[in-house]
Amino acid sequence: MTSTPAVQKRVLGDFLRAQRARLSPAGVGLPAGQRRRTPGLRREEVAQQCGMSVTWYTWLEQGRDVSASPQALAALARALHLTPAERSYLFELAGKRDPAASDACESGMDVPPALAGAVAAVKAPAYLLDHLWNARAWNAAAARLFVGWLDRDNDKNLLRYIFLNPVSRRIIPDWNRRARRVLAEFRADSGRHIDDPALVAMVDDLKARNTFFARCWNDHEVVERLGGERTFDPPRGGRLSYEQVAFTFASRTDFKLVMLLPQER
Repeated sequence: MTSTPAVQKRVLGDFLRAQRARLSPAGVGLPAGQRRRTPGLRREEVAQQCGMSVTWYTWLEQGRDVSASPQALAALARALHLTPAERSYLFELAGKRDPAASDACESGMDVPPALAGAVAAVKAPAYLLDHLWNARAWNAAAARLFVGWLDRDNDKNLLRYIFLNPVSRRIIPDWNRRARRVLAEFRADSGRHIDDPALVAMVDDLKARNTFFARCWNDHEVVERLGGERTFDPPRGGRLSYEQVAFTFASRTDFKLVMLLPQER
């Protein structure tokens, strides 16, 4: 069950108070001053540290119906000396996208070796997608299946493969329906990054180069990536049927692992 906005704001306030209480003035470069009745920083001190008005910060702690900008939340995370996990939790409770997380996606951070090794160890076709649906890791079985995408030195973006590479029309049966569904899944998946400049540039480029993509994108279809049966016609071996499953990693939510499990014939 998804938490209501009111509950999230209340928990956000509790979280901010707890983080404020654990800090000492000396730890953030402030004079200790007079003896304090309660541990931690005062609200005024936190507000001063992050450039926020005392009233606004107080409202956040009180769980009022106010909304802080991503930039204000980032300043607050710095003022409270939050760890990466605490910072992520702060943005999640506030219902905002962390600009630092977006920068990490755009900078093309390397796939952790353990994660790449896990993908390679899967026997069934498996590949790892980033938030733009660029393949960042894949195994040999996936390279054999997705000719023109994961084999050789091809463009590794799944949407450009489907909509711009004619090979995909030969490998993917019922191409029109499947292509439309993949795009609807991508739109659902990209809601958190819809203003990402890299995403906007990719969509604009695809709209300019493929009229079917432009029409589908403008239809605003959205569906969940639920998996299910997927069939392919690779150049060799005849038609293959799989059950598709997908996972998002708790430690790297910008990565999605897709596996195709062979179906019994």
